[in-house]
Amino acid sequence: MPMQGLAKALAAQLGELSQAGLLKGAESVLCGVIGPREGHGPRFLIEGEGDKPFLRMNANNYLGMSLREEVIDAEDAAATNYGAGPGAVRFISGTWSPHVALERRLAAFHSRPSAIIFSSAYAAIMGLIPQLVSKKTAVISDELNHNCIINAISLAAPAEKRIYKHLDMGELERCLDETAKSCTRAIIVTDGVFSMRGDHAPLDRIMTLARSRDNAFAEGAIVVVDDSHGVGALGATGRGAEEYTRSVPVDILVATLGKAFGVNGGYVVGDFYVYSNPITPAEAAAAHKAIDLLDSPDGLSLLEHLRAMTARFKAGLVRLGFETLPGEHPVAPLVTRDSARTVALVEHLRRRGILVTGLTYPVVPRGDEEIRFQISADHTAADIDAALVALAEMAEANVRLARAKQF
Repeated sequence: MPMQGLAKALAAQLGELSQAGLLKGAESVLCGVIGPREGHGPRFLIEGEGDKPFLRMNANNYLGMSLREEVIDAEDAAATNYGAGPGAVRFISGTWSPHVALERRLAAFHSRPSAIIFSSAYAAIMGLIPQLVSKKTAVISDELNHNCIINAISLAAPAEKRIYKHLDMGELERCLDETAKSCTRAIIVTDGVFSMRGDHAPLDRIMTLARSRDNAFAEGAIVVVDDSHGVGALGATGRGAEEYTRSVPVDILVATLGKAFGVNGGYVVGDFYVYSNPITPAEAAAAHKAIDLLDSPDGLSLLEHLRAMTARFKAGLVRLGFETLPGEHPVAPLVTRDSARTVALVEHLRRRGILVTGLTYPVVPRGDEEIRFQISADHTAADIDAALVALAEMAEANVRLARAKQF
C-alpha cells in the first residue's frame, strides 16, 4: 500500500514522543451542559464519566458568552435567515450582511477605521505578518509570543529576526537600533496578554519606543499586537491590553471572537481592508451580539464579577502556599516547576470534578511547569471555593509527606 511507509515512519515518531513524555494525551469529549443551580455555575458532562458533573476551569470563555441565551438566540436567528454556512469565499460569491455588520462593530469597538474577520486568530496572524514583511524588514518578537506568531515569522522569512527577552524593553530598544543599520522597516510583534502566564505586554512603553524609532527606518517601525486573551477580559471596559496599559492605539491589532466573546473566528483592526475566508453568518451575528453585551452595563457587571472571582482565586492560592503570578487577568497560573507534580495535581483535581490544564515541557520551558486555571464570569464564589478546597487537600497531603520524610 502507498501509505504504509509513511504510516510506519509517523508511528515511530509518535513512539519517540511517547517515550519522552511529550505526546499529548487523549482529549476529553464534552457531551452535555448542566445549567447553573444552587449557587454554582454551569457544570459539564464528559464522555465515559457517566453523570459526574465537572467544573470547567480550562476554557477561554472568560465572560461566559458561549452559554448566554441572547448570543445563542442571535446565532439561531441568523442561521434560519442565512443558512448554516457562507457557501464560498467572499470575493467569489459576495459578502453576507452579518459579516459587514460585525466588521463595522469591531472597528467601532476598537476605535479603528476598518476591521476584517478571519476564520481564527491563528489564521489572522499567519495571513497578516508575511504580507507586512519585505526583503529589508526586521521582525522583533517577544520570546514568549504565541506559537502562531513564531510560525508566521518563519513563514515570512524577514531579513532580520530578533527575539528579545520577555518584556525586556531595554533589549527591544537595542534590537531596534541594531536592525536600523540594515533594514528599512521594523515590525515589533507581541502578545497583548501571554496565554501561559496571564501577564501583559507594556503596550504604552512599546508604542512610545516604536514612535521614537520611526525616523530610523525609511518605512517606519510598526507595532502588531495579538491580544486574543486580553480583549474582553482585561481593562475597565474589556478592550484589552491597550486599555489596561493606557496605550495609544497600536498600529495593527489582532484578536479573537473565540475566547471572551464565546463564538468563533479571529479579526484584525487597523487602517486598511482586504478580504479573507469568513466565518458563518450565524457566527458573525452571535459575535455581534456578544460585543453589544460586553459594551453595555451588563458587560461592565460581568467584567467586575470576573475581576472579583480572579482576585478571590489568586488570594486563595497564596493563602494555601502555592506560587502564582500577580495580575488581574483571569489566567491564573499555579506554578509547580515540576512535571510530575503538575500531572499529579491535574489528576487529583479531575478526580474532584475540576478540569484544568497542566503545562509541561516542551509547551513551557523546564522549570516553568504550571497548571493554568482560567477564571470565567460563569464561575461563582462557591465554584472558586470548591477548587480551593480541592487544592487544599493536595497541599495538606504534601505537608504530611514532607513531615514523614523528616523521620
